[in-house]
Amino acid sequence: MKKLICQSPGHFLYREEDIPVRPQGYALLKIHQVGICGTDIHAFDGTQPYFSYPRVLGHEVAGEVIDIDSGHSCRIGETVTFIPYISCGHCIACRTGKPNCCVHMQVCGVHIDGAMAEYFLVPDQMLVHGKDLSVDALTLVEPLAIGAHGVQRANVAPGDHVLIIGAGPIGLAAIEFAQIAGGTLSVMDVNQHRLQFCKEQMNVAHTIDALSDNITEQLQHITDGAMPSVVIDATGNLKAINKGFHYMAHGARYTLIGLQSGDITFSHPEFHKREATLLSSRNATRENFMQVINTIQQKKIVPEKYITHRIPFNDLKDSFDSLTAPGNHIIKAMVTF
Repeated sequence: MKKLICQSPGHFLYREEDIPVRPQGYALLKIHQVGICGTDIHAFDGTQPYFSYPRVLGHEVAGEVIDIDSGHSCRIGETVTFIPYISCGHCIACRTGKPNCCVHMQVCGVHIDGAMAEYFLVPDQMLVHGKDLSVDALTLVEPLAIGAHGVQRANVAPGDHVLIIGAGPIGLAAIEFAQIAGGTLSVMDVNQHRLQFCKEQMNVAHTIDALSDNITEQLQHITDGAMPSVVIDATGNLKAINKGFHYMAHGARYTLIGLQSGDITFSHPEFHKREATLLSSRNATRENFMQVINTIQQKKIVPEKYITHRIPFNDLKDSFDSLTAPGNHIIKAMVTF
């Protein structure tokens, strides 16, 4: 089988290996599709925290079960996705129902090798039934679950005005679930094509150019002077994260889905007088995965609309660096096998 290895920042190589032998407690998947996400791009750029090289990327997956222990609820031939966050099961986070932030977390494609290969072994307890969803929908379950978890952390409710900073795939996922939760949305980004996508495809009423010089005034106008009661960062950009503190209403919650390797800074007096809440949102839970699948089945979300580009696996090595080019107008790229 062939796998693609990120050998060092900016450098990929293909390697031929034997199809792995499945140990007990694992499932062997034939990979059908892998989504490209910000984590993969940051790893390629050399800016991904928690990362070491060489590494096989890829954790947004749809694959076919080729081999699995008898008696498992997933069957051979079933198309599935999986939860790519391998938790230990016994640390303080796992014991308190937060395996998504396990002390000993191993994320596929970050801490351990991911699924950018023709075949992939995964612990069978991490499998998620496909529920007859399309390959496209299954590949998008994981990023949608990230957005769902972030909105859950922010406790978005009817009456909230939610500012989502960043209209990439994770930001779009947050938009979906913030709207479902009853929030009124404003979305900010530097990319005009993505803002237009939010208007036309996501029915977002208020979009803001992050490069404009009157953002506070725009938000005051949109919120009748109150400012957003929820701010969600989905950029992972240090400058954007730091600026987000300026956009909070008194009593607001600020949730960071995006991840930055540097130190965030903010005015303590301004934060304190608002009695503001700062939250991080890491990964997602199985409950979030099931929430996403149920939402897709109910047709409250049509994830296929995000897919703008498809790249054959054999072409990915030479085309990966084009995925960040603004002129390509990429919303979501899929690697097909």
